[in-house]
Amino acid sequence: MEEVNSKNNNKETEKVMTFWDHLDELRWHIMRSLIAIVILAIVAFVNREIIFDYIILAPSTSDFFTNRMLCELGRILSLDALCIKEMHLKIINIKMSGQFLTHMYISIVAGFILAFPYVLWEIWRFVKPAMKDTEKKYSSGGVFISSVLFMMGILFSYFLIVPLTVNFLGTYHVSESVFNQISLSSYISTVVSVTFAVGIVFELPILVYFLTKIGILTPEFMKRNRKYMYVIMLIVSAIITPPDMFSQILVVFPLIVLYEFSIGVSNRINKKNLEDLT
Repeated sequence: MEEVNSKNNNKETEKVMTFWDHLDELRWHIMRSLIAIVILAIVAFVNREIIFDYIILAPSTSDFFTNRMLCELGRILSLDALCIKEMHLKIINIKMSGQFLTHMYISIVAGFILAFPYVLWEIWRFVKPAMKDTEKKYSSGGVFISSVLFMMGILFSYFLIVPLTVNFLGTYHVSESVFNQISLSSYISTVVSVTFAVGIVFELPILVYFLTKIGILTPEFMKRNRKYMYVIMLIVSAIITPPDMFSQILVVFPLIVLYEFSIGVSNRINKKNLEDLT
């Protein structure tokens, strides 16, 4: 009897130790991720001119690559609405520490974006021991695919949605007697929120994969609600683009492709789940 109790106590101690071991391992994964973000944030901080003049503030000028390409495309297609000829927004700072804090904030954001693939890899390394062999096999490329999708979303947003949004909101007038002087913090928050939001949206296939895997989402549900999603995408694209159909198509088409691709992912995983049950 004493031997049985002793074995049970040893098992309980082993479980507690295993739990604390996992916590310690998680701490080191988090620490390594934070170190990577901080190092890349420092790199972004010391390259202030590149980060702000050539990246962050670039979409607010008519010389930005997308604005010039849209203007050229508008000339070819005889669509004047596409051409953004003068969009030099007057961005001002109204706080004593505003520019410094903005510099710090953008550096951290840049560090996180650049370190995103590594952070995902650290997360995958932590959950990998708990996976089955088949799960490890199917998730081995998940980090790469998630990173690619996120970066595609960031680039798509930065080169298309951000300049269109900045142009619309920055030049919108309720009256000719009201002038726009955009605060630095307002401009930065708009650019960062739009960019990150689209980056997260591009992770939709990964989210669909896991929700279908655990049985919460089905391809039938996504197909049944396809028309509602299309309407939402069209409304969003109509809000942030100039008042012409071509600009709306430029924004909404990649989102529709992404949604249809997610349906394909869900359909494939759903078939795999049914095969495993049989």
